[in-house]
Amino acid sequence: MPELNPAEFRHAASRFTTGVTVITSLARNKEIIGMTANSFMTVSLSPPTVLVSVMNGRTLNAIEHSGKFAINVLPAAAKDISNHFAGRPVPGLTPDFAKSRGMPKLKEAIAYFDCRIEKFIQVADHTLLVAKVNDCCYKDVEDPLIFFSSQYHSLNAEI
Repeated sequence: MPELNPAEFRHAASRFTTGVTVITSLARNKEIIGMTANSFMTVSLSPPTVLVSVMNGRTLNAIEHSGKFAINVLPAAAKDISNHFAGRPVPGLTPDFAKSRGMPKLKEAIAYFDCRIEKFIQVADHTLLVAKVNDCCYKDVEDPLIFFSSQYHSLNAEI
């Protein structure tokens, strides 16, 4: 069987609609580190467990050091924040963080999960983080930012 074309795989995978999250943690010097991720899922309700796929880099290093991280689910109006944490900062944008008992919480987040690592699973150039959720909160007032076909979208109507 011929090897799969990476561009074809990317295009096919982009047809799966996801929410958009920012994964945050603290570096050794207490600097807030974060990255945009759309590969988040719940694993179990009892105990509350989640999984996220993180590319190797600064955010993963911070999580490995602290053993903790947060998942911030973005609202539709937070496209600039998503771009900021995806390495495409918007001039003049400074992400705003709320006080939390755990890892950094974006004020704009419509859902927040404070997590403790249970397991790291290395897969190719990413690491799967399996984590126990220590705390969470949510807002019902805004639609989520969603990602489909490599572009941002928002929910327009219930069907």
